[in-house]
Amino acid sequence: MTKQAENQNNQLKRGLKARHLSMISLGGTIGTGLFLASGGAIHTAGPGGALAAYAAIGIMVYFLMTGLAEMAAFMPVAGSFRVYANKFVDPAFGFALGWNYWYNWAITIAAELSAAVLIMKFWFPDSPSSLWSGICLIIMFLLNYLSVKGFGEAEFWFSLIKVITVIIFIIVGSLMIFGIMGGKAIGFGNFTVGDAPFHGGFLTILGIFMAAGFSFQGTELLGIAAGESENPRKTIPKAIRQVFWRIILFYILAILVIALIIPYTNSSLLSSNVAVSPFTLVFQKAGLAFSASVMNAIILTAVLSAGNSGMYASTRMLWDMAREGKAPRFLGKLDKRGVPVNALIVTALVGTLAFLTTFFGDGAVYVWLLNASGMSGFIAWVGIAICHYRFRKAYVAQGRDLNELPYRSKWFPFGPLFALVICIVIILGQNYTAFTGSSINWSGALVSYIGLPLFLIFWLGHKYMYKTKMVPLKECDFENEL
Repeated sequence: MTKQAENQNNQLKRGLKARHLSMISLGGTIGTGLFLASGGAIHTAGPGGALAAYAAIGIMVYFLMTGLAEMAAFMPVAGSFRVYANKFVDPAFGFALGWNYWYNWAITIAAELSAAVLIMKFWFPDSPSSLWSGICLIIMFLLNYLSVKGFGEAEFWFSLIKVITVIIFIIVGSLMIFGIMGGKAIGFGNFTVGDAPFHGGFLTILGIFMAAGFSFQGTELLGIAAGESENPRKTIPKAIRQVFWRIILFYILAILVIALIIPYTNSSLLSSNVAVSPFTLVFQKAGLAFSASVMNAIILTAVLSAGNSGMYASTRMLWDMAREGKAPRFLGKLDKRGVPVNALIVTALVGTLAFLTTFFGDGAVYVWLLNASGMSGFIAWVGIAICHYRFRKAYVAQGRDLNELPYRSKWFPFGPLFALVICIVIILGQNYTAFTGSSINWSGALVSYIGLPLFLIFWLGHKYMYKTKMVPLKECDFENEL
């Protein structure tokens, strides 16, 4: 077999159609962050504080994703921002970003499996935790094992269910606010309850940035999926243009509806139990029967979708690192259908961390896993912002015409710099309360910040071993690897 034929056999299949990519982009941010965590954000910071935090994160994510789209449309590779970091920043930085991102999503798989256990116990309270986490792990594995098209189809339908739910929720909530449904008009009175709309001041809003940021994590999956999309130069820009409007529609409007209908002082907003999800509470107020069971089923699809996406993203990142020699070589092989099965199996094994729920209690383990992966997501976003800034600078430095880019993000350099600053502020301040008491809460700090030293160890360790240096702008490589 010639080297060219061998390379062709070790290529991912471009099986994701435009509708798959659009739905992956559209549904990427809709999950437990919106269905469950939004209530806690409103209760903690008041309706105005929650809206401010989600709006700020939404704007930041918009700049991040348009920057990523600019690079992905020009250079659609499965390694996405890890490859861009290698080419435009520093190979050691790319190495650390790759392992950080794999760890982030591999842990998120386990966290979503733990969430699935909590959801299933709503219906079957006495059933064993390992049964449900095991079934969900098998479903996620098979959806990824069949083919990239199988993953794309699953995400298409998972996302469609979530999108329809949020649209119905906003319509029903709006009818309730104006008294067309559910009895007397609610109006805007709940925005002035207590010390609303802002409760707790700036530091409280900063405190819920982490929850808001975690809710939006997954949008960068579009960059990973670009390596397997049919026509990335057209489909990536089309999908990314929806980012800003979906943030406005699905998060800002949904949180506005919740805050107007349920006063932020309602302690039920703090619960992670689906029976008192803010969506469930609103539907119950509207007089819709079986709302808890219906929302439970919808949240289950959201959890399966997040886990499915996590397995896809982490598997592709691990495969891409392996073929460059940054991970064990056996993980860089594809089967006849273009699926990196070895990388998939290893990633799925990490998902078995969810089985710890059997021994340590479902809720506690879920919160621990959620916090541990949260920091890694923000580090990945920092990497995207830096890569985009360097990509554009290098592109211009080498005398290339910006008009030749398939997609060009707006407001450069403000966009990536704004995203970079916001991400760093959130990384450093996400659990500032661990250091503000009479004594330092070391366990809380460890759980919240564990991703940061891990990333620095990978980055600086690789830099020390291989003596890598920052790539000069005029030497940045713009060749497409796929």
